[in-house]
Amino acid sequence: MDADTALELVRRGVTLLLLDVPQHTLVGIDTQMFSVGPAFKGIKMIPPGIHFVYYSSSSRDGKEFSPIVGFFVDAGPSEVIIRRWNADEERLASVSEEEAERYCQAVRSMEFDRQLGPYDQNRYGDWKRLSNYITKETIQRLEPIGGEITVATELEILKNTPKTAMEKALDEQLTTRKGSATEDMSQGRGCCYTSIPRFVKRRGIEGHELTSLNLDKTQLLETILATEFGGSEDLLLGEFQFSFIAFLMGQSLESFFQWKALVGLLLGCTEAPFHTRTQLFTKFVRAIYYQLKYGLQKDSADNRTTEQGTSALLDDLWFSTDSFLHRLCKDFFSLVLGAPVVDGELLSWTRKFKELLENTLGWEFQQNCAVDGMYFDEDDEFAPTIEMIDDQNL
Repeated sequence: MDADTALELVRRGVTLLLLDVPQHTLVGIDTQMFSVGPAFKGIKMIPPGIHFVYYSSSSRDGKEFSPIVGFFVDAGPSEVIIRRWNADEERLASVSEEEAERYCQAVRSMEFDRQLGPYDQNRYGDWKRLSNYITKETIQRLEPIGGEITVATELEILKNTPKTAMEKALDEQLTTRKGSATEDMSQGRGCCYTSIPRFVKRRGIEGHELTSLNLDKTQLLETILATEFGGSEDLLLGEFQFSFIAFLMGQSLESFFQWKALVGLLLGCTEAPFHTRTQLFTKFVRAIYYQLKYGLQKDSADNRTTEQGTSALLDDLWFSTDSFLHRLCKDFFSLVLGAPVVDGELLSWTRKFKELLENTLGWEFQQNCAVDGMYFDEDDEFAPTIEMIDDQNL
């Protein structure tokens, strides 16, 4: 990059000024993570728009790390975002308006330029593909009170949530880290996610009708779109991306459960992909393809940098062949790839998604048993209850 281009990026880009952050603290923005050195004061040349900032405080020797704290920002051109390290709470805090104005002028006068790490422009494309449906409205709808997302605030929220063995392992992993400073946050509130029921329960309808509603979640999807998202497909996709980023980068267990619920809702539809919501499903499959393509990367620079702290990449334990995702994808792939008529773009992205999972994880998608064309395992937590009708009643 030539000097003129770099200077223009500094002037027009967003600056994240982080004051008094202790050495060895891990600081991340989007898909990039930094280990704080003695001269570190923040990040410059950040493209305007939506970003996720996250950090993890460290012990003095840099070997133990607290749970990650993260927050979303929507920053305009040349904006300066300022946070100062609060040593007592081990967290980044806002500064007074008077201080903010003074520091903004100093940044624009290039006084901190040598102490600011550059945002890697070559990796911005990855971030845009992970966040292209997240808007300012998405952030305002979903962010917790105070804006900070951390597993430390979720302990009470998730205490009675049913968990698989894999989810219990993650819960233990995230909540047993160095956490004395984050204990003060434990009474906080989590994100304001949309409620997504796992099963449809309705009074006054026949058993076979209830079975049908759980076999195909199209009607549930339509209800949620109308009542919770004002009919906006992109707003739903924004929540889908928000929850994935908060889980992957922010290591929020609550956000993982929301992402899982949305995946279960969408991959549980059999009519919507072909008739009412083809465009939504094309966007969804493309979005989850890029999420897992990024999350399943191995040996990235950031992963090596933070191997003793926290990694933004997905752990292999999430992707055994008995995971919820394998089961849901198996049914969805069978549905789309076996359909006599299907939208070309949806078919193309579904094939790409299937190939990604096969090539990266070595998964095979073979059906075990079927009821009315729907495939599931007997121990599948997402398998609906099937009402068996006695032939004598027919």
